[in-house]
Amino acid sequence: MIQNIRTRSKTGLLVTVLAIAAATLFVCPMAKADAVTDWNRVAGGIVVDANLGPLPADRVLAIVHTAVYEAANAITRRYPGDPSNGPKLKALPGASVDAAIASAARTVLAELVPSGKTAIEAAYHAALALVPGGSAKTEGISVGEKAAAAILTRRANDGIAGGETYRPHTSPGMYVPTVIPEAPHWLQIKPWLMASASQFRPGPPPPLTSELWARDYNEVKTLGSKHSTRRSAKQTAIAHFWEEVMPPIYHGIVRSVADVPGREITQNARLFAMVTQASNDALIAVFDAKYHYGFWRPVTAIRNGDIDGNDATERDPSWLPFIDTPMHPEYPCAHCIVSGAVGAVLQAEIGVGPTPLLTTTSHAAGGVARSWTGIDEFIQEVANARIYDGVHYRNSAEVGTAMGKQIGELAATKYPGPIR
Repeated sequence: MIQNIRTRSKTGLLVTVLAIAAATLFVCPMAKADAVTDWNRVAGGIVVDANLGPLPADRVLAIVHTAVYEAANAITRRYPGDPSNGPKLKALPGASVDAAIASAARTVLAELVPSGKTAIEAAYHAALALVPGGSAKTEGISVGEKAAAAILTRRANDGIAGGETYRPHTSPGMYVPTVIPEAPHWLQIKPWLMASASQFRPGPPPPLTSELWARDYNEVKTLGSKHSTRRSAKQTAIAHFWEEVMPPIYHGIVRSVADVPGREITQNARLFAMVTQASNDALIAVFDAKYHYGFWRPVTAIRNGDIDGNDATERDPSWLPFIDTPMHPEYPCAHCIVSGAVGAVLQAEIGVGPTPLLTTTSHAAGGVARSWTGIDEFIQEVANARIYDGVHYRNSAEVGTAMGKQIGELAATKYPGPIR
């Protein structure tokens, strides 16, 4: 999940283009849905172009959207508030919600992504230009700043500053690969909603002598190899699509729900707060499990198929996965836990009503868009993609998805419905 496959140069031209694109969201009627979704697009672009990496980007967006929700809700008072010890802001019912949202997002982004200053300021001033002058605008700006300051203070000691202390497994004098695995410290981050990083820790991966292990081993060996002749063109396209690991690939799906006509702006602020907090907790939970079990990736297992004690797993000494293997333990699947968490929040939000067409784009696949008619459909596609990619096993995908759904359901439970 956290392999950062998208890099971009930080040239002055790029910053200028991003700033223009951010500002355009607030002046182009075709682009505007509401201030929440507009700022979601802006913030997503900023964290991607800052090259933060998926996990830090996910954390930033959770802080942004929590502040945005608190700012909007302080004015509309539609919901009781942030259930996870959020700030108690003074109600200002006459303040501008759009100004509050812009101020909250700008304050958080400026603090956490200073390299994006030009784009942040361009988007902020473009957004405020659409708000009529007066006390409502001034009060809205103040509410947003206070909400952002409160959330930034609350998350300042969430564990992100703690150094990682991963110890490579070796014996004195023995060479081992010298790349340090990714995010061994991420399980130390303070969750938003969970009681602890291990709250949803699953049982262990299947025994290597089991039929389940043989099933999963042979499936990924066949479908996930670099030069597989059994993986179809459609499966290959799906694999490429879900190589994208930055949060905006999921947020496009969330906007498919947020953009449904008739939704109120605080409703969308709450939705994105739930989604981003749930996905942030999902990543904390999955890295807790990954480093607890330390299970081997397919490229390691398949090149050592003769030592796992299972006669049904034949070794392939030159096997390679379709994509580069992420540098962290295999079990469970991180992409799957995020898709499960996002899907569960969306299902709770939609309830028994119709599901809109869910659409998002993948920069890893060259900006290609994909759509799904149901939530489970997109969740299952993510699980399949990681097998087609050659980096996960079927059981790991199923376990990761189930964990994510539990976390998404927790978010929906902790965020109560409207007061009125």
